[in-house]
Amino acid sequence: MEHMKATLMFGAGDVRVETVPDPIIRHDTDAIVRAVRSCVCGSDLHPYHSMPHGEHGTAMGHELIAVVEQVGSAVTTVKAGDFVIAPFAFQDNTCVFCREGFQTSCVHGGWYGGANGGLQAELARIPQADGSLVVVPGVDPTTADESLLASLLALSDVYLTGFHAAHMGRVEPGKTVTVIGDGAVGLSAVLASKRLGAERIILMGRHTARTDLGVEWGATDVVTERGAEGIAKVFELTGGEGSHVVLEAVGHMPAYEQAYGIVRPGGVISRVGVPQYESAPIGFGSLFGKNATLTGGPAPVRAYLEDAIGQVLRGDLDPGRVFDRTVSIDDVPAAYAAMDAREALKVMVAF
Repeated sequence: MEHMKATLMFGAGDVRVETVPDPIIRHDTDAIVRAVRSCVCGSDLHPYHSMPHGEHGTAMGHELIAVVEQVGSAVTTVKAGDFVIAPFAFQDNTCVFCREGFQTSCVHGGWYGGANGGLQAELARIPQADGSLVVVPGVDPTTADESLLASLLALSDVYLTGFHAAHMGRVEPGKTVTVIGDGAVGLSAVLASKRLGAERIILMGRHTARTDLGVEWGATDVVTERGAEGIAKVFELTGGEGSHVVLEAVGHMPAYEQAYGIVRPGGVISRVGVPQYESAPIGFGSLFGKNATLTGGPAPVRAYLEDAIGQVLRGDLDPGRVFDRTVSIDDVPAAYAAMDAREALKVMVAF
């Protein structure tokens, strides 16, 4: 049996790269792919803070561009040698929810990590390969420009999660948009909002290197204050009216409280930060009194992927600038530590 390197988390702060058996085709709808680039996600930091320690590691990673090595007998849309993007969830792309544009609710779909294997690894098994892999036409990953690979990798999750926030928030010309969070998803939401024509984009964040990229990508204002001070600042900037759209890219309760504090009457809060809470205020003082809409969720990357690949290949879209560090598979534990310490915005893993 062949063996590969893969990233496992054994508990909070305990990330290790271990040698594990190569994945194999388990179902005729599977594919095996060899990683070209992977990365660490902001959502990986949630278990990095809170996962109970155990003797068996959990396979990590859900973002990947790769080359197909082998396909199951039922796979028809990809073949060995194809250069592909794997969205962060797998899906058949044919069920009723996929057809309605919510592939992260696919009846045959699911999430990477754990028993399904992680994508911070040299090889990966991709379930439902026909629905879960999208070929990048005309690109040879062995000769492609590094910035192109970074942008294609950003489409597997982070940029299209930011786009999903803006899309579900109904960002359009004339709207004031406030983005809460200056991580990779928040900055991606700024870029997407700009592309959707937002008139004004307020970025709430306090890491200058990050908010500087946000300004380059279209943020018209940066608010470093948080909580009540941050809410007051947004009202000051909007003439006391608040924000038509609030994109919440953090997932912690203070960010949600900030969101309903600054949304204007009739406005929309769109969340894509994975909520680290089960219950949250929706009553008169938060959503009801303002006739505010609450939307958002896990981004159906697959719904947006072909369009976004075309934009990247034409040079219209460059979301890969969120990657500010690259490591080898052996250095993935250091990548988690760097992102956790805010020393890196988003770390790419090169194979």
